[in-house]
Amino acid sequence: MSEPVKTPEDCTTMLDVRAGVDETDRQLMKLLETRFGYMRAAARIKPERGAVRDEERKASVIDAVEQAAVKAGLPANAIGKIWNDLVETSIAYELVEWDRLRD
Repeated sequence: MSEPVKTPEDCTTMLDVRAGVDETDRQLMKLLETRFGYMRAAARIKPERGAVRDEERKASVIDAVEQAAVKAGLPANAIGKIWNDLVETSIAYELVEWDRLRD
């Protein structure tokens, strides 16, 4: 059985850091799986394909993430770009799912 992953503050070696990063990546993948599940749900629920892209909602999501990044002392602009890519990928995925469900 492996040792529990240390918090960033408790890391004393690069092995500790890498174990924490790897565990964080596993958790992020689980969260992305859940997020894309919601995209499948949205594709099922939205009656029109044109409703998939919602620029106002996209801007709101990115703004909220950038504000949270500022509060956390993280690079808000860079995280906003990551989220823009995430949202665009989510929209593309939702469009594919919307089409698949109606073929």
